[in-house]
Amino acid sequence: MDGEATGRAIGVDVGGTFTDVALSLDGDLVTAKVPSTDDQSEGVAAGIEKACEAAGIDPGSVREFSHAMTVSVNALLEGDGARTALVTTEGFRDVLEIGRQTRPSLYDLDAEKPAPLVPRRRRFEVAERTTPDGVERPVDDAEIESLVAALRDADVESVAVCLLHAYAHPENEERVAEALRAALDVPVSASHEVLPEFREYERTSTTAVDAYVRPAIDGYVGRLTERARDMGLPQPQIMQANGGVTDADTVRRNAVTTVLSGPAAGVVGASATASAADRDGLITFDMGGTSSDVSLVRDGEVERTTESAIADRPIGTPMVDVETVGAGGGSIAWVDSGGALRIGPRSAGAEPGPACYGKGGTEPTVTDANLVLGYVGADTSLGGDLSLDATAARDALADLADEAGMEGPVAAALGVHRVANADMTRAIRSVTVERGHDPREFGLVAFGGAGPMHAVSIGDGLDVDRVVVPHASGVLSAYGLLAADETRDAVRTRQGPLAEVDAGAVDGLYEELSDDLLDEVSDPDAARIEHAADLRYAGQSFELTVDVDRPFDPDAAAERFAAAHESAYGYRADEPVELVNCRATATVPRSAPAIESAGTGAAAPRTTREAVFPGGSHETPVYDRERFPADERVEGPVVVEGAESTAVVPPGWSVRLRRDGALIAEVSDA
Repeated sequence: MDGEATGRAIGVDVGGTFTDVALSLDGDLVTAKVPSTDDQSEGVAAGIEKACEAAGIDPGSVREFSHAMTVSVNALLEGDGARTALVTTEGFRDVLEIGRQTRPSLYDLDAEKPAPLVPRRRRFEVAERTTPDGVERPVDDAEIESLVAALRDADVESVAVCLLHAYAHPENEERVAEALRAALDVPVSASHEVLPEFREYERTSTTAVDAYVRPAIDGYVGRLTERARDMGLPQPQIMQANGGVTDADTVRRNAVTTVLSGPAAGVVGASATASAADRDGLITFDMGGTSSDVSLVRDGEVERTTESAIADRPIGTPMVDVETVGAGGGSIAWVDSGGALRIGPRSAGAEPGPACYGKGGTEPTVTDANLVLGYVGADTSLGGDLSLDATAARDALADLADEAGMEGPVAAALGVHRVANADMTRAIRSVTVERGHDPREFGLVAFGGAGPMHAVSIGDGLDVDRVVVPHASGVLSAYGLLAADETRDAVRTRQGPLAEVDAGAVDGLYEELSDDLLDEVSDPDAARIEHAADLRYAGQSFELTVDVDRPFDPDAAAERFAAAHESAYGYRADEPVELVNCRATATVPRSAPAIESAGTGAAAPRTTREAVFPGGSHETPVYDRERFPADERVEGPVVVEGAESTAVVPPGWSVRLRRDGALIAEVSDA
């Protein structure tokens, strides 16, 4: 394609199985999908080259490059992060291991907590003392010298520093961190920089996670930046877990903010299609090759949280509120000791992949089940160039059927499909019903390589009457990278009864947070600053976050908290309200690329094939997505195949195409 390159932007999201690419140029959207690689930057480069070749442009003409990856979350889940040390206050060496008085499974007598990221032999103490009111005992220079020697002897690759009450008075922690940075050739994460909030365990855990994944993120982003430079691309903007992008240098210093960056990008992409459901809220459902991620969008805003945990390790930085279940296209089906059929969390991944990939895999997966059921055709090319082996899929499902006592591969495939849907339905209930939301009042937005194949059946089970499959559904996380704003967050603990706080002093703190954020964003003049407060009733252990106005008005904040508490828990209490944390978020808006794809008006399906649904087998029409009939409602069952994903509409539902290329599946009136 010719023309000006000023509007050209590319987004690349790395998943467990595939790397997805969305290229926006001059009102068009070009997508691509390639297998993920061990060094994720290699797959990123291959995906960019594939998309640019399809568009007929040189990568050097792209003016904006945004990226989401799984480097940090993989390090946590697989336990292969850096050899990390923890430096903390004398007497608090075991905070990271003691944690909270909670059990992973209340009635499981054999339940075990995960081993701490930093073993006790690499946890070091310094004899300092800081209280919420100030420093009582400074750090001794000689002790710092001894600490440096001990860390050298431990041969550590990264250091986390978390001293008591450093969120309020970081002077001692600053001295220790500066000394270690000057003396050691390893990254040092300091808690007052990572998470300046009270609660020692959560602050220590978040800082340890940052240190644990930081060398991996630093190395990966460095390699990615170098590859981008060699291809003529700009420096990548990296998606953070909070749903916003920031520059590569920032995430190399704040690695913990990249945890779950890929799922966050998907939710942002789904939010950009919020009008699709004609609802006040959306349930976002992203099913990829390894897992499925579920989140909410309410009133056009992505739900965020500061109480996430990855691999049972608390992380207190702001994140898109995502519930993840280990059921993806590559998730392996198996029979447990009680004879019950189970799905995941073990995955076949990209190599060898599901049995139907023909790469040596023999274990049955969700993708194999979908092929046997006819939801995916044997002539389908996943990712554009990966052909499928139907015989291998049937053989794998036949073995599963023998083990589970089922009548053949089709019965086993129906069982796999049903169990996978049940797992994902539970995840959706956890972010809706369990939080006081009725899923029937939401639309369901399905994306990911496998999401549209399962979404309508899942929506049917939840009594959700509308499912939206966006135009770029197979690569919506990559599209979300193009739509994401630049976002920075700041927080500071300020505790006290709300009725007694100095409103002027609190407002001054918000001003400091705002100034810090404006110094960090790329375009301060375009930035929008929003302020919030963490509040709770006296005696409560956890807070609710509510928006606040400037200048700070304690009475207005208290009323907003009472309304939020009533919405979340069903009541207001006649108790004093306490201020806990002050928060600020800076946003530099970016515009989501417009999509126009109204279909060709062709009325006939490309072919038909037998597809099996819970009610029986049907000869099912199969449409090419790009040639789906415009302005026409097609009754199910129907299969709509796209380049990166396939939508399956079962009997009892119908589907139509909207002007922006989104498929709208609805309960049929027939």
